[in-house]
Amino acid sequence: MPIRILFVDDETNVLDGLRRMLRSMRNEWETAFAPGGAEALALLETQAFDVIVSDMRMPRMDGAQLLNEVRERWPHMVRIILSGHSDYEMILKSIGPSHQYLTKPCEPTLLRRTIDRAVALSRLLSDVRARPIVSMMDNIPSMPTLYADLVAELQRSDSSLQRVGEIIAQDVGMTAQVLRLVNSAYFGLRQPINNPSAAVTYLGISTVTALVMTLHLFQQVPPTIRGWLEIDRNWAHGMRTAVMARAVAECETKDRRFLDDAFTAGLIHDAGRLTLGTNLSETYRKCLEGARRSGVPIAVAERRYLGVTHGEVGAYLIGLWGLPNSIVEALAHHPDPSACVHPEFSTLTAVHVACTFENARHAGTSVEENGSQGWPWLDMAYIQRLGLTGRLPVWRESCEAIMEAAGEEGSSESGTPSPGGRLETAGADDHAAASAARHDGLQRELNRPLSDRTGPSRRAA
Repeated sequence: MPIRILFVDDETNVLDGLRRMLRSMRNEWETAFAPGGAEALALLETQAFDVIVSDMRMPRMDGAQLLNEVRERWPHMVRIILSGHSDYEMILKSIGPSHQYLTKPCEPTLLRRTIDRAVALSRLLSDVRARPIVSMMDNIPSMPTLYADLVAELQRSDSSLQRVGEIIAQDVGMTAQVLRLVNSAYFGLRQPINNPSAAVTYLGISTVTALVMTLHLFQQVPPTIRGWLEIDRNWAHGMRTAVMARAVAECETKDRRFLDDAFTAGLIHDAGRLTLGTNLSETYRKCLEGARRSGVPIAVAERRYLGVTHGEVGAYLIGLWGLPNSIVEALAHHPDPSACVHPEFSTLTAVHVACTFENARHAGTSVEENGSQGWPWLDMAYIQRLGLTGRLPVWRESCEAIMEAAGEEGSSESGTPSPGGRLETAGADDHAAASAARHDGLQRELNRPLSDRTGPSRRAA
């Protein structure tokens, strides 16, 4: 079935140019054109579309206002800004209602790649029940304590860009949002930035302040879900997975971009849980309670209750935001990497291994004892297919070394995920206190030069 796309621009010559440019796509795309926001809404009342591509600065109703209306009334649609205006305030205004921002003139190949990718992401949501639900989700909430730390730092007269970057780099939602912005076409970077601290440095204090204080782009996790969603425990799990994913990657490569991808993907690999918990709180709470009662893996319960897993939700959302395919792939497939067709060591490999080691380590068991029994234990078939079984001891040694250097202990800890990703009653408050006490050690270890870190040597190139 052809993709149905609505283009909106108040300049008729732009619309005429788009018609000519897209003529070769007529067998794959069905396109319609509207000269303004009101006309676009009238079309949407009578016709169904998959994607809307709008100019930003238009009379009567600008692109941000139009896309906000579309988000409320037709949330399933992919929303893209295509604008030639470089007004910084207008760019920031578009972040919330749009999934991506493209600049004019836009190469046909870039426009096609952006739209095709956005539509292809919907294939992650194989159950038709999930598509309208997930399409309504457009935010990953932040840890309340980290949000408060960030606001306090930005309000200081001598606020530190380094400290702001360190705070954002600890948070799933903040990390995703700053990477979304810095990698938008507005900045025109030759190479994407996948390190949250580097993204903050590039954006600067004034932009981050505007995102937080004026646009309120970083939303906190609602108080009503913090307890049952075990926010503190999940945050600690994400931080440890991020650190260990980068440690695993360091065993295989010196490429800084690959290492940044591994850390970021490890940090946000469970972003879908936050999104599901925030947007579908009652249903998701019942899903987790069902997983706890029956002892089934969380992903199995999610599929049963919602028709979609948290990995797919997270991958869909950050993929729409334009984050790299390597990170999208890691989120989508980290519980079951064998579903991925790429037969090589990747960001997915590092995150899957780190997540497995993290759970096994804090459950007081080892990967060898558990083999490939249940989610999220190690997918040995996947590791064997990559020809990397012999690297497992090296990766484990590296993970243990970096955790030891950060002051983490390897014994089972109250409030950590149990074997197979199953949920157990946990002391979240105790876990949060312990995690907070050890965080500085993790951050110090992350900031150390690669050459200074302990652990096994990298694999020969």
